[in-house]
Amino acid sequence: VITYGINYSGQPIPEAEGKAKDGMEQPYHLWEKSPGVSGMAFLTGKTGSPWNDSLFIGALAERNLIRLTLQGDKIVGEERLLNEIGERVRDVRVDANGNVYVVTDEDDGKIWRIEPPKAP
Repeated sequence: VITYGINYSGQPIPEAEGKAKDGMEQPYHLWEKSPGVSGMAFLTGKTGSPWNDSLFIGALAERNLIRLTLQGDKIVGEERLLNEIGERVRDVRVDANGNVYVVTDEDDGKIWRIEPPKAP
């Protein structure tokens, strides 16, 4: 009914009635042009890790991994990771140690393990 988005063609979404409407909430975060969101995983409970309280999202169209930094229910930062691999990110998972696993969506797809940077 409402959207900030656009079609992949760059044209407005014809069914949308605008960006706001009484009785409807605004998004917590948005991208006007979709990065091609795929898999998603939360990393929480790792006090001391620079990636604690992050949401990791695969991006098929932008071919990277998006990290959103959370404070409670607010998104306070956005970072793009793995731009250099140039592959569509299909799925994302985190393990008990705080590592992030990414699966790419290519003919010779890969599984990448990404360790968080060391805390200062």
